[in-house]
Amino acid sequence: MNEPIAFIGAGNMARSLIGGLIQDGWPEDALWAVDPDAAQREGVSRRWPRVHVHADADQAVAHADVLVLAVKPQVLGGVARGLAGAVQARGPLVVSIAAGVRGEDIERWLGGDLPVVRCMPNTPALVGSGATALVANARVSSDQKAVAESILRAVGLTVWLDDEAALDAVTALSGSGPAYCFLVMEAMEDAGVQLGLPRETARLLALQTAFGAAKLALESEEDAATLRARVTSRGGTTEQALQVLESGGLRELLARALTAARDRSRELADQLGRD
Repeated sequence: MNEPIAFIGAGNMARSLIGGLIQDGWPEDALWAVDPDAAQREGVSRRWPRVHVHADADQAVAHADVLVLAVKPQVLGGVARGLAGAVQARGPLVVSIAAGVRGEDIERWLGGDLPVVRCMPNTPALVGSGATALVANARVSSDQKAVAESILRAVGLTVWLDDEAALDAVTALSGSGPAYCFLVMEAMEDAGVQLGLPRETARLLALQTAFGAAKLALESEEDAATLRARVTSRGGTTEQALQVLESGGLRELLARALTAARDRSRELADQLGRD
């Protein structure tokens, strides 16, 4: 797969995708990056000299079989309307990584009758360890789904959903999820310091423990509950700590947190869709 791809927006996530694609063997000269910010364009050109870089999108869209919308959700409506003429003339696959903007709104802003894949990546994609859920509209062919998956798989794990409404739950779980994990790491570090450890020691131990636990879970065939039980000796230190977390309502608190994030995702999609 070497389809020409135009990225509208050349920020951190777009550059991560460009880097992942090139690492996977995508030719640099099959990629376009469009951004009004000269510093963003310079950052792309400096790292990948053969990637086509433009301030104006029309020329890039004219060459693209795939259009990746990588701008902020708040400006996507205006950007998409400005691209509508060029997009309708070319008819590319449209891949959006803008959080909270529904596919039907993107398609409407671009003039309609387009194959659109909406994606919900998360920030670990910046280091090649992302988790992305994708959903396609009825106009997306199986070949186009494969292309969209290849783009997002270049920066981590991908999963397909049948129902776009489920992306609100994905936003709550994996989209916002890194922040929950960072909060736990922060709290573990602070607790370690309170117990007498030097700050840097507590930080390194907390981060490596989180990394190691995630890596162990990913590489194991067992589920998280089984792995937890396996390291919890009866009457031991881990059991004592887990009893405190369970009695404090950790599970219920997380469920409430994810529900609040899901509900806010729906609200934002409604607001952005009115544009």
